Amino acid sequence: MTTRMEQAFYHLERPFAWLDLDALDKNIQTVHNACGEKQIRIATKSIRSVEVLRYIQKNLANAVGLMTFTAAETIYLLEQHFDHLLLGYPVMEESAIRRLLHFVKDGKSVTFMVDRPEHIQLLAKLGEELGVRVQVCIDINVSNDFKLLYFGTKRSSLYSLELLTPFLQFIQQHPIIEVTGAMGYEAQIAGVGNRPANALKGRLIETMQKQAKKQVTQFRRLAVAHIKAYFPNLRFVNGGGSGSMRYTAQQKEVTEITVGSAFYAPALFDQFTHLQLAKAAGFALRVTRKPEKDIVVCHGGGYIASGAMGIDRLPVFYESATFAYLSLEGAGEVQTPIKVKGSNIQMGDTIYFRHAKAGELCERFQVLHSIRGDEYMGPYTTYRGDGQCFL
Repeated sequence: MTTRMEQAFYHLERPFAWLDLDALDKNIQTVHNACGEKQIRIATKSIRSVEVLRYIQKNLANAVGLMTFTAAETIYLLEQHFDHLLLGYPVMEESAIRRLLHFVKDGKSVTFMVDRPEHIQLLAKLGEELGVRVQVCIDINVSNDFKLLYFGTKRSSLYSLELLTPFLQFIQQHPIIEVTGAMGYEAQIAGVGNRPANALKGRLIETMQKQAKKQVTQFRRLAVAHIKAYFPNLRFVNGGGSGSMRYTAQQKEVTEITVGSAFYAPALFDQFTHLQLAKAAGFALRVTRKPEKDIVVCHGGGYIASGAMGIDRLPVFYESATFAYLSLEGAGEVQTPIKVKGSNIQMGDTIYFRHAKAGELCERFQVLHSIRGDEYMGPYTTYRGDGQCFL
């Protein structure tokens, strides 16, 4: 694999980020097959490139729209002529919301995520100010509290029907707010791999995920029915994501699945035993030093992923059997020493990596250089390359 990369990318200065279009096509097909008849909403935070978003949307038959991550990013994508945007996280930036509501006035579809009265109050105030009905999606917390361990995310405040009821009644007091969607994102299933480095931890995760699926299925179904009792015109129910596609596709109340990371197949998704993805994106570094026979030094490399800090947040080697980090240095800010096993790496050679997470890679590079077969296919600009920075 790296041989064809070397041939295709020989003319590029290092470091650079790469995108394998053959692998991306395979992943698009894998996502399509896994999601069955459900519609698919593409998570923009995991892609962070307008050109790649267009490519995926064009080649994904049941794509229904985008899930964005900030108001400013949503405005930018509307300006790029995308439509049907679900802003997947609550925002409280008045100026940006006003701009979004002007797009709504002009006929674009933008839905805001809510789970608190404060979200509703702000959206209702701005909607009334501009004379625009505001579409919202209610974020249900489907995490599992196993007493000894909280399994999921602490984000939405709506984790029981008792908490959901007064919130629905509060929304009813604001006729300018239109509840069009509900979301129950099963992060503890979709985003937690069941094959971590620690085998015992992997077995524990599998056991908890099996139990979590039963509880998520029951609670999300009840919560959606409860919302429909107050707002019968609910248009969509969103679930997801990349690590739980087949499970989510079986859920009757879910109408669409959000998928993002699966398209690039970052390293964290190697930890899913049931998900076979092709390595579609990564970066390449030049070897610039060789202090010892089996140690080389690359220029760059410290592209650490977000989340709970651990060794799984480091980039991984494309050829994992050939290279290893030094435990006292890891992936460095501007230099990364690497132990080489059974390979003759020389000064000036290139080592290929994959980021632990998907879209964060694009915050480090202005373009993704694409390859198909062994042919260089040109650059795809990232948000950074477009001069954009959102989070």
